[in-house]
Amino acid sequence: MKSTRLKWHPLLALLLATTAFLHAAGEFAYGQDQASRAATAKLPPVNDGLPMPGFNITTNDTAIVITDPQNDFLSPNGVTWGVVGKSITENGTVENLEALFKVADETGMPLFVSPHYYFEHDHEWHFEGTLEKLMHNIGMFDRPSALDMSGFEGSGADWLERYKSYINNGKTVVTSPHKIYGPDSNDLALQLRKKGINKVILAGMSSNLCTESHMRGLIEAGFEVMVVTDATAGAITEHYNGYDASLTNFRMIASAIDNTDNTVKAIKAVYAQ
Repeated sequence: MKSTRLKWHPLLALLLATTAFLHAAGEFAYGQDQASRAATAKLPPVNDGLPMPGFNITTNDTAIVITDPQNDFLSPNGVTWGVVGKSITENGTVENLEALFKVADETGMPLFVSPHYYFEHDHEWHFEGTLEKLMHNIGMFDRPSALDMSGFEGSGADWLERYKSYINNGKTVVTSPHKIYGPDSNDLALQLRKKGINKVILAGMSSNLCTESHMRGLIEAGFEVMVVTDATAGAITEHYNGYDASLTNFRMIASAIDNTDNTVKAIKAVYAQ
């Protein structure tokens, strides 16, 4: 009778060795006793099958970057509240962004704001992407021009009122406006480099648009980025959920993701407060 034992094959050996390595790496990264959990807005992932490179906050080269903390996104009177309000409310985005503004103010951690403005000449563009067209149609972030501030106070382009004392304090760096979603069209990378910043704690609006595009752009420019997952939110329509789409990409691309409470505690610990 012929033996039914499988012959040892080099490819099988490689597969088993790789599986063992990945299993060991997962145990090292997350701990053997923790249950598996995907990332959510409020909770970081555990044993989700992906590595967690980690993000070490340092006082000399880490900054907070917040995208679009403006009324048209974050106020119930803003032009997008009908589609972003549910996500903002569920995540506690308004309050969590304020917690990041506050910890930066208390510790002296560098803080950068990358805003979104459209001037009258921007409405003459010859082509637009899907949500660019929507934003232009609804007058989102509109201002007369770069040098004209008439009608700005309290407008959709203005900061949310509760953030103004943190942004207008003479220390926060407000960059030139980004025009579509990412920092490619503004001076954020320049401002960060000039301040000696290599690491970015990222938050703001809107999750799958400007926030995700800033994450991608900064990483491509050589910055180390973590994302604060409940200090952002996305549009939810009948057929699409922008926040869910961005959360997957935050997890797969950034060095780390975590919630606001953990992030604030980590910042305070580094600054010994």
